[in-house]
Amino acid sequence: MTQRRRPLSPEAAAVIRAQQAAGRFSRRSLFTGAGTVGLGAALAACGTSAPASSGGSDEEPSAVQDKSASEKVVNWANWTLYLDYDESTKTYPTLQAFSQETGIKASYDEAIEDNDSYYAKIQGQLRNGQDIGQDIVVFTDYMAARVIQQKYAQELDQARIPNAGNLLENLKTVSYDNGRKYSLTWQSGYAGLAWNKEKLPQGLKSVDDLWKPELKGKVEVLSEMRDTLGLIMLQQGVDPSGAFTADQFGNALDVLDEQLSSGQIRQVKGNSYTQDLISGDALAVIAWSGDITTLNAENGDKWEFAIPEAGGTMWSDNMLVPIGSPHKANAEALMNYYYDPEVAAQVAAYVSYVCPVQGAQEVMLASPDKEMQALAENPNIFPTEADLAKVKVFRALEGTEETEFSSEFQRVLGN
Repeated sequence: MTQRRRPLSPEAAAVIRAQQAAGRFSRRSLFTGAGTVGLGAALAACGTSAPASSGGSDEEPSAVQDKSASEKVVNWANWTLYLDYDESTKTYPTLQAFSQETGIKASYDEAIEDNDSYYAKIQGQLRNGQDIGQDIVVFTDYMAARVIQQKYAQELDQARIPNAGNLLENLKTVSYDNGRKYSLTWQSGYAGLAWNKEKLPQGLKSVDDLWKPELKGKVEVLSEMRDTLGLIMLQQGVDPSGAFTADQFGNALDVLDEQLSSGQIRQVKGNSYTQDLISGDALAVIAWSGDITTLNAENGDKWEFAIPEAGGTMWSDNMLVPIGSPHKANAEALMNYYYDPEVAAQVAAYVSYVCPVQGAQEVMLASPDKEMQALAENPNIFPTEADLAKVKVFRALEGTEETEFSSEFQRVLGN
């Protein structure tokens, strides 16, 4: 399956940061410059599945002794361009402040190119309960679900993370981690509808609007199964976060198949759909919220993003402590730090995704910085309660569902 974030070399990241210094640049929309490809499809590309047999012990790994008290370090693996960065000093300001405040030396590694490749790299060590050299890893929902299911993550000590109470209400309980015992959201976003405001001044209200005859050949949808089919399911009155059936999934797939076969849908793409919005080849798309925010900032305010009346999908990237981490308490201190609204506001201003921390918006509104104040009013960073009530998190797939659903989706796409 295509991943929303595709591999990005350190050299490419350096070029992008240089471009960022001159203007806003979203890490989830790397669709220009540096010879890089867009950060492809989904938060939830491959779903939860049973652990694959790969040798080693059949016993569940157990957490190691925590050395946080004697070893004041914490190592964090995250995605490229996903933390506030100062190009002039080559540092991460909030992370530097954390170390100064706590005395814990923080090491930050942009090591995760996509969920599956990073998981494949560390899975053997996780299975054996070994230290992977990272005390925090950031996985999207489907991979976080897999890691938790396989008991490769340590249970968090909530008493050490009091700021976790600032987590957005609709993120406090997810199907794969009820009560957030093992994970905390790093950033979120959602999929909905986007369109060229000049060409389509009437706008779009529903997924069905994409199928209007006048838009034939000018529509694109996401290559991420959960977002595209999630929106179609919602249009059909099916909740993708609930116990939907294979038949209900199939009904949504039939719609996609029909619209592809008829030529209504021009192409199925990852982030590169933004290039087609810019060129005018696509006028109406199923899109990711962060992309449209950045697209408008860099190319003029030409596009509108909206959650369909029937609802949209929401994804999250999540912080977890690997089972073999010897610095769990230090990792929890870092998580607590980033759930401080003041700190979360600084991160939100840089990454431009849905901030998961309550209170960060108020901090930005009170800032003397006009740009910060404007960002605080952006519903793609700070969704309204009405918007949050309309989005669903695609549930974790169980048993053979992942293989079956993904295979059928790929068949319809012609792969």
